[in-house]
Amino acid sequence: MTHLDEAPRSEKTEKAVAPAQGREKKLPGRDRLTVIVMVAVPLVLVVLLVWVPALLSVALSFGKWNGFGDLDTIEWVGFQNYQDIFTIYPAFWPAVQHNLIWLGFLFLLPTVLGMLLAVVLDREMRGSRFYQTAFYMPVVLSLALIGFIWQLFYSRDQGLINQVFHSEVDWYGDPDINLWAVLVATAWRHTGYIMLIYLAGLKGVDASLREAAAVDGANEVKTFFQVIFPVMRPINMVVIVIVVIESLRAFDLVWVINKGRNGLEVIGALVAQNVIGEATRYGFGSALAVIMMLISSIFITIYLRTVFREERQR
Repeated sequence: MTHLDEAPRSEKTEKAVAPAQGREKKLPGRDRLTVIVMVAVPLVLVVLLVWVPALLSVALSFGKWNGFGDLDTIEWVGFQNYQDIFTIYPAFWPAVQHNLIWLGFLFLLPTVLGMLLAVVLDREMRGSRFYQTAFYMPVVLSLALIGFIWQLFYSRDQGLINQVFHSEVDWYGDPDINLWAVLVATAWRHTGYIMLIYLAGLKGVDASLREAAAVDGANEVKTFFQVIFPVMRPINMVVIVIVVIESLRAFDLVWVINKGRNGLEVIGALVAQNVIGEATRYGFGSALAVIMMLISSIFITIYLRTVFREERQR
């Protein structure tokens, strides 16, 4: 058989195989319907429960409405709500300051402590499963419930701290210290969350990196900060976004304690005060919510850009 005869046969074979491969990529009708439903149902829920309320909040932030009457009673005032927030609303800038303190505290104490706990528990020490469960237990509790639990420690009359030290400090009522008391309660929950994230990241680190660092004579501290920590850059980005969002959505604890007043003003509490409080200023509260959403979107956008850039580089 000559080469001239082989060429036409190979071309015919490729043409015969190509349609077969194309047919294999097509899903049967029932599977295609299943995929469409699995994509469409979550998409509809996200649009109805997330995007529509968010867009309505943005629209309502340009008006004044007390929640009574039809939507025709809305008085559209443009950027007046935003101007009032930044200029004449006395609680806004203290709330921003408290959210920034919340952010810095979460970064400096519970995040670092959670990372340290993850490094220690990653060494498979005896009883590590018990310690992981113990540190993670507060994460499954709501922040409102954590506020009630820490009331057992902070109560002025029957709290454990005042009973031990024979003092009468009003930990939740004193505006000079109540923010720090709440932050300690928040750290109790946040530490276990960060610990679990870093522990999962450490489990995924290639063991050969540790071995190579040990061969080069690096100790454990040097190995972690110069080899392992840079490798966990995606985990670090996730932690940064989580900490920022947690500091912005600080609401449950302060609302349970005193509805975000008397030294515990945070932006989330201001939104609730204006929407469901005595004022019922839906437009003003929506403007505050939009400000929170914009700040969160900045960090989420940075995180997504980093993730997509790393995916393209792979």
